[in-house]
Amino acid sequence: MLKHQTRVMVAVFVLTDVLATDLAWVLAYYLRFYSGLVTAYLPVTKGVPPLTRYLILLPLITLLWPAVLYFYGLYRVKRERSRIDEFFGILFSVLIGAALTLGLTLYVRVYYRYQPEVAPLWEYSQGVIAIFVVLDVLALNAGRAALRGYLQRMWAAGYNVKRVLVAGAGELGQTVAETILAHRELGYQVVGFVDDDPARRSRAGLSVLGRLDETMSVANSHGVDQLYIALPLDEHAKLLRLIKSVSNECLDLKVVPDLVQYATIKAALEDLDGIPIISLNEVPLRGWNSMLKRVMDAVLGSALLAFFAPLFALIAFLIRSKGGRGPVFLRQERMTLDGKTFQIFKFRTMVDEAERDTGPVWAKPEDPRRTPVGIWLRRFNLDELPQLINVVLGDMSLVGPRPERPPFVQQFKERIPQYMLRHRVKSGITGWAQINGWRGNTSIEKRIEYDLYYIENWSLLLDVKILILTLFRGFGQKHAY
Repeated sequence: MLKHQTRVMVAVFVLTDVLATDLAWVLAYYLRFYSGLVTAYLPVTKGVPPLTRYLILLPLITLLWPAVLYFYGLYRVKRERSRIDEFFGILFSVLIGAALTLGLTLYVRVYYRYQPEVAPLWEYSQGVIAIFVVLDVLALNAGRAALRGYLQRMWAAGYNVKRVLVAGAGELGQTVAETILAHRELGYQVVGFVDDDPARRSRAGLSVLGRLDETMSVANSHGVDQLYIALPLDEHAKLLRLIKSVSNECLDLKVVPDLVQYATIKAALEDLDGIPIISLNEVPLRGWNSMLKRVMDAVLGSALLAFFAPLFALIAFLIRSKGGRGPVFLRQERMTLDGKTFQIFKFRTMVDEAERDTGPVWAKPEDPRRTPVGIWLRRFNLDELPQLINVVLGDMSLVGPRPERPPFVQQFKERIPQYMLRHRVKSGITGWAQINGWRGNTSIEKRIEYDLYYIENWSLLLDVKILILTLFRGFGQKHAY
């Protein structure tokens, strides 16, 4: 039944993609030649080609686009598919499809180059194709988002759900069951457990339905589609026997490794030439996500640097005239992504060579080393503005854990568990800990807690949220001195 429903879902996705693509192609023709939005900037010089010339390509596009989308794995039904991965899959598919279409039309034009009555029929506006690529990417993503939203509502309501049985009612099995139950929109329903201790009860109210050697009979009697094996490490022999007993059955088998207590951030499965490898501290800020964040940093960082240029000049003048002897900018070594160091830029707020006799030390309330201008700059965090230069250079991000000096890092990592995990992402000017009040002379442990939350739950929307909240919470904090 589920396989039939899956085929229907794939067919609906294909139909939606075809309709969205065909509509985008026709709309691109209209926008280029008739809307006035494009012709106002790019006048039509060779006359408006007939719509029929563009409709001739629709059968090719209708057949080619699903094939390219299929090649990129966009018709594999994954209930947990990343929207970022899907977006880039669609983008590459559309670009490849457009390139193949252009290549075919060019081939036909070259082939019929000595037949002037045929070759012009295969000339297509580059403007139409460019508009089509943009429209099609938007239309395909919008159509799929609408479909997935509908499917998630149906799954949450109990339609087309996959029935799940969990082998192992211990701590790991309980965690698996509770996690599945917390995401009903993914369309999974936990029927219960199989465990050699029938007296075990679930925190979620689920029962032990049988022993491990009764797994298949329990699965058949409850219409189970997926079996999650969540046995502890000390029951490895039972795990192997269970896998062997169900491997020849029509059951979707999942094995949950008992490594939850060792996973410091989020675990992920990697592949080493066919060998499955479990990464215990995987972070979402990798690959395309990292590229997107870098683009946002470069664009927004450059814009902010230009916007604050007059303020930079004013602060530099005040430091020169009121800040005593010494440079305008202070450069310090800080630690960032993967433990690498860089030179951070700040406006100088203390007397020149303030640490000559003490070495690296924390600033403290009413610090006598501060200059009159420095007191004001630190109070409103304006001394951090030059770090926009670090953002543009790629040393830092706009949002991320605040970078520390290597001597302090060495101290903290020796007494604070998981401290170095904050260096799994690039450090930032502002962060989740800072907008929640954990900066300056506050608990390092709480800062780490907030930093790890940010790393585990990163998204562009979270970055935007932090940047907006920084405008309201980031200036004039009581712990800034």
